[in-house]
Amino acid sequence: MSADGFLGAPPEGAAADWTIPQGWDRYTAQEHQTWVTLYERQFKVLPGRACDAFLHGLEALDLHGDGIPDFERMSERLRALTGWTVVAVPGLVPDDVFFDHLANRRFPAGNFIRRPDELDYLQEPDVFHDVFGHVPMLTDPSFADYMAAYGRGGARALQLGQLHNLARLYWYTVEFGLMQSPQGLRIYGAGIVSSRAESIFSLEDGSPNRIAFDLERVMRTPYRIDDFQQVYFVVPSIETLQEVTQRDFGPIYQRLTQAPDIAIDAIADDDEVLSRGDQAYALERAHGQTV
Repeated sequence: MSADGFLGAPPEGAAADWTIPQGWDRYTAQEHQTWVTLYERQFKVLPGRACDAFLHGLEALDLHGDGIPDFERMSERLRALTGWTVVAVPGLVPDDVFFDHLANRRFPAGNFIRRPDELDYLQEPDVFHDVFGHVPMLTDPSFADYMAAYGRGGARALQLGQLHNLARLYWYTVEFGLMQSPQGLRIYGAGIVSSRAESIFSLEDGSPNRIAFDLERVMRTPYRIDDFQQVYFVVPSIETLQEVTQRDFGPIYQRLTQAPDIAIDAIADDDEVLSRGDQAYALERAHGQTV
């Protein structure tokens, strides 16, 4: 949950690492009910769509409860499983702060929750997206290692001026990743599992391309922040992500400086296409915005 290119001092009341108290005892009954509503609505669509690791993580952390989880109690369970904790932040944080938290197995999560009239769309990630969407996967040892390695790699990407390429890896895996399983395609990306509409769209709609994961292909592909994705990349397993981060990204960055971006709706010659989309949704939306 970084603010690309944003620099500045922590806001008033935040520590030097931008953390703040969660203030769990200050949540209102309506805010807790919003969590319950979102959870129950989302859980209806996730069985048979979310990957096993995510569903197991939900169970291990008991995220339903009576409302918004207490970060301290949740972190006790998470720390025992993979060494991670969850820390509260006031919103988007600078990239270097974000990477440092990940590298040290701390996941920064917003402590606010959307209003009841914002259930379907929110510009800035809230506690439901950050905790429900991200934290269950951190109970999986391989994914937990991947996230910590990503944090370490982020500091290097900043130094080398390659953050835009590394950000695409995060987007198309941590936020909007799909996984192949013996039972078929499954969701593991937080941006999908926390969205009822995209949980269905990403797996079942004929519009987007679904392409087998390739590291450099992903890092050459821009992404959408304002609507459903036009392409999803599919990993064969969580372990694949862990293996990816064992590479030296230096030579990859050098190659990428000479390689043009691949259009978000394009199919490259060497892509392993799992399903070719017709881009109907994106085309309809684009047409609707121009008339």
